[in-house]
Amino acid sequence: MKYTVDPKVFELREDIKFGIIIGKGLQNSETTDEDESRLRRAEEHMRSSIQQEHLREVRNVALYREVMTKAGINPNKYLVSVEAMFKRILKGGNLPKINALVDLCNAVSVEQVISLGGHDLDDITQDMEVRFSRTEDRFLPFGAEDYEPVDENELVFTSGNIVQTRKWVWRQSEHGKMTLNSSNIVFQLVGFGDDSSFDDAMKSIEALVVDRFKGDFKSFVVDVNNQSIEF
Repeated sequence: MKYTVDPKVFELREDIKFGIIIGKGLQNSETTDEDESRLRRAEEHMRSSIQQEHLREVRNVALYREVMTKAGINPNKYLVSVEAMFKRILKGGNLPKINALVDLCNAVSVEQVISLGGHDLDDITQDMEVRFSRTEDRFLPFGAEDYEPVDENELVFTSGNIVQTRKWVWRQSEHGKMTLNSSNIVFQLVGFGDDSSFDDAMKSIEALVVDRFKGDFKSFVVDVNNQSIEF
């Protein structure tokens, strides 16, 4: 299977990079007290280190918004998913418990202030791409049973013509969501340039795959100099 980023994406910002971790044989579970404690510690640290009114000035958040704007997506109308998550935290709210995989991915995302998503590989049968959408692309919203069309020329993450994430980093699909039964996962991280948060987040996910979920992994970085990988 391949994961490819369209060269046009790098025209939006040349230093954008995608961290891809393929986790196999993971043993997911309900969220343990230890898992939840890590998530709550991350939330508390974010509240103590970032002021709500300055969230959009935080490096990664600002750069996600910049890329969305250049791609023709209004980041105020279609809020970057992690920005919405961080905003909830900074307002004093806690993220809900879902399952260990989801909650620990959220914990790493909050710890490193980075966009991080996981997709169940058992739902994905076609090559994955970050590209601009085509007329045949379809999206299954969270909780829905019927696919909906996607605006043409929208920046998306797809598997074949099934859109996994709409408007780049705005909303993930029901297709490929991580459940208690998920055991094979593609983790996708988005960073920029020489950024320690990207490297630290990659290492955190790798450690979780092995130590918490008893699985194996392969890691890749896709950037302007390496626009496609195969695994």
